Amino acid sequence: MSHNSQLFPCGRVANILSRREWLCRAGAGAGMIGLASLLAEENLLAAPEPASPSAPVTSFVPRQGHFPAKAKSIIWLFMEGAPSAVDMFDHKPELDKQDGATTDIQAFFGNPGPLMKSPFSFRQYGECGQKVCDQYTNVAKHVDKMAFIKSCYSESNDHVPAIYQINSGLPRPGFPTAGAWATYGLGSENQDLPGYVVMGNTQGAKGGPHNWGAGFLPSTFQGTLFRSQGTPVLNLNRQPQITKQDQRAQLDLMAKLNDEHMQRHTRDAEFANRMQSFELAFRMQKEATEVVDLSRETQDMHKLYGIDKPRSKSFGSKCLMARRLVESGVRFVQVYSDGEWDAHDNLEENHKHHCAATDVPVAGLLSDLEERGLLDSTLVIWGGEFGRMPISQNGKGRDHNPKGFMQWMAGAGIKGGVSYGETDEIGYEAVENPVSVNDLHATMLHLLGLDHERLTYSHNGRSYRLTDVAGKVIEEILA
Repeated sequence: MSHNSQLFPCGRVANILSRREWLCRAGAGAGMIGLASLLAEENLLAAPEPASPSAPVTSFVPRQGHFPAKAKSIIWLFMEGAPSAVDMFDHKPELDKQDGATTDIQAFFGNPGPLMKSPFSFRQYGECGQKVCDQYTNVAKHVDKMAFIKSCYSESNDHVPAIYQINSGLPRPGFPTAGAWATYGLGSENQDLPGYVVMGNTQGAKGGPHNWGAGFLPSTFQGTLFRSQGTPVLNLNRQPQITKQDQRAQLDLMAKLNDEHMQRHTRDAEFANRMQSFELAFRMQKEATEVVDLSRETQDMHKLYGIDKPRSKSFGSKCLMARRLVESGVRFVQVYSDGEWDAHDNLEENHKHHCAATDVPVAGLLSDLEERGLLDSTLVIWGGEFGRMPISQNGKGRDHNPKGFMQWMAGAGIKGGVSYGETDEIGYEAVENPVSVNDLHATMLHLLGLDHERLTYSHNGRSYRLTDVAGKVIEEILA
């Protein structure tokens, strides 16, 4: 047997290429890869089959779910600070009757008082007859589109771990958030925008970037924080002295050097993710700036979202931008309300302020999505990290309550005008069909066409999922 051949285990003889021959063939292959990439960018190749959730996780192309999806995208309206269900959507007549009565309920942060009725009045809306407080009259017009989940509970009574849990399923940092899992499972519909966008609280979200992080998933699936005005991402635009051609040349050189590095470190997936992030930033410079340019919308549209009023301008701008993002193919958009619904001292004043900031924008978003036919493919979620106590705190406020709170969902795949679960007669604790955060996440993923038990990622020798080892889909609220 010559030195140019070897015997494989099966007994087959194969020729060994010389170094020169190997480099020639590899170089030709690299050229064909580059050609294929150029043809793909110009849409001159046949459309590829969508990848399955088991495809390489660095892929940005749309990926097939486990079954046909009801929702293509999610807009999550996150009311940071925890609104009170009994003062918004879950009126408790018994709480009115027992106003001022003492109980053995203990406050988490001191100064517990007697039971306290809501300072707001309620009336019924829609064919479903859902009661809504007098501060949310515009949102109330859409109750027949909504499924009210009134028996939610979580593990922590503190804001930061509770926000971590509502976002990632666990009350501690470092785990992938729901948006990261969704884009990991389904990829992106738009190669020029991130698949997962967050529009944060103007005062800064409690817990910081962990709330939209990718955890141990590849970093390409973490949320991208957008600003509601000007350049959407800091340092996105190139410096004025650098032309687009110069920047393209820089990226191409960087790609070449990075590719050489990758040849030596073929298993460094995170390195490949960083390369993709640079390319995405380059492509975003045009499209992302256009998406956040709300001057392209009519004055009537601005009025619909409350952008014409100072008190609702900020949140209204974010809601309108959320519609523009899902319209452009962004998979997951999370919109934080500004400030906090954290009403320890004066619930009436706090909730009046936040209702005034969000009522018109939320109603406008639902109307606009429906008018454009987007509500059929967009799941809208509203809620905070936990609820508030039925007893008073500091005389006029309410303390944190993880034992019973409420969320609502509307849009793609949701049965409108229904309620699921109940807290007790004073709104303290979930007693009928309790819904965990795992259940909320399982339902969310189900509507995206993803089986929460099959959407897994191997990390440190264990298969992880958004719902950990629990969770069930809330079938009763599905259309």
